[in-house]
Amino acid sequence: MAEDHDLENVWFQQDGATAHTARISLGVLQQMFPGRLVSLRGDIGWPARSPDLSMCDFFLWSYLENKVFKYRPHTIEDLKQKITEEIEAISVETCRKSYESFRDRLQQCIDADGRHLRDIIFKQ
Repeated sequence: MAEDHDLENVWFQQDGATAHTARISLGVLQQMFPGRLVSLRGDIGWPARSPDLSMCDFFLWSYLENKVFKYRPHTIEDLKQKITEEIEAISVETCRKSYESFRDRLQQCIDADGRHLRDIIFKQ
């Protein structure tokens, strides 16, 4: 639970999906991360059509989906267990490659002066 962690120096970033920006969701997040919410209607606005640059957005979610759902977990507990196992099984080499890809995407954003990267094909 969030109250079990020191969130004083943590920033929360989310995209502009409707469910993420509902008043009730934003209210909770603004209490948990005062002045540190990056969102469509947060303290720092989420830029329109911004690329998903973070390693979780670009790598982890699709990686876990491919690994976890091939087992077709039948309960929430099965799902949690498989997610935990697959995260623990990620190799240092995979992390290194993901980090390098992340760094390359950041550099491409810098080179484009923050403009949309519509012609870039990202590699994992």
